Amino acid sequence: MTTSKTVQDFFSSKLPETWFSELGIETDDDEILVVGTLPEGNSVEDFRESTRDQRIAIAIEAESNFRRKVSWGVIKDGTTTLFTTLGAPITTRLRLAERAVLDTLVEAGVARSRSDALSWCVKLVGRHQAEWLADLRGALIDVERVRADGPTLL
Repeated sequence: MTTSKTVQDFFSSKLPETWFSELGIETDDDEILVVGTLPEGNSVEDFRESTRDQRIAIAIEAESNFRRKVSWGVIKDGTTTLFTTLGAPITTRLRLAERAVLDTLVEAGVARSRSDALSWCVKLVGRHQAEWLADLRGALIDVERVRADGPTLL
């Protein structure tokens, strides 16, 4: 199992110090999203073009090490710009009433498909329950730490 710290350490050691004034990394089982705050004087477009080859090389190495896709983004003047990110297909089983919610969103023109409608619902929950989700993520980090400190069978 790869820890978030292992991923953070990898990117911290590989990224040139001049690229970002701050670095944030988010991970799940499918993707590693690297988002850095650009220093003053750098534009998003210039950064994206001038670092492309280096970012690709780092991503190839990370994808080999961590078996996940790497995506990139930057923060400039408080605005986050994500470069190509992974859209992971998620299979789920929904009952009739749950499918009816998605179908209503599609029929009303809120979403183009059930997939878009489900994505819209997830974003809505994320936006309105951000504090609760942050607390839950914090608790999961504590669980990961306790597991790592626990006994092993070897």
